[in-house]
Amino acid sequence: MPPEPVPESPQFRVTLFVGPQPVEGKPLIHSTVFNVKKRSWKGGVQVAVEIDQPQLETISASIGFPQWLTEALCAVPLEARSSYQDRAHELFIQAVCWCKLDLLLQSGITQENHCLAADAFLAELSQVVGARRRFIASHVASELDLLPHDTTRTS
Repeated sequence: MPPEPVPESPQFRVTLFVGPQPVEGKPLIHSTVFNVKKRSWKGGVQVAVEIDQPQLETISASIGFPQWLTEALCAVPLEARSSYQDRAHELFIQAVCWCKLDLLLQSGITQENHCLAADAFLAELSQVVGARRRFIASHVASELDLLPHDTTRTS
């Protein structure tokens, strides 16, 4: 199965800039920065999307990500699994932050740099991630070169 493409609003072009990385002074918060360019803008902006570790753990459990990852890594040599798991966790954070960024884009964005706080879109994000679990699994699998693993099987 080919990887599910990253959904984009037709008005915006979004690319990952950096992250996830810890937020200074906030030990349980991760930040992922995206470049966002609206089709009508002359230049793009950067949006830092923050998410806290407890919410990530809740989201991960709710979509069955740990189980999916265990199955996906069965074909990876045992000595390499730890590094794959670490990278998969980073990719999971990126994908969840991308979903959160999409919520911001749908609600409207101005042409200036933004920081989307960890407490923004809490309820909405849980719903969106549930609907986009295939995107998350596909993002992780394709970045780890785990394809053609069945990315549709997250609970």
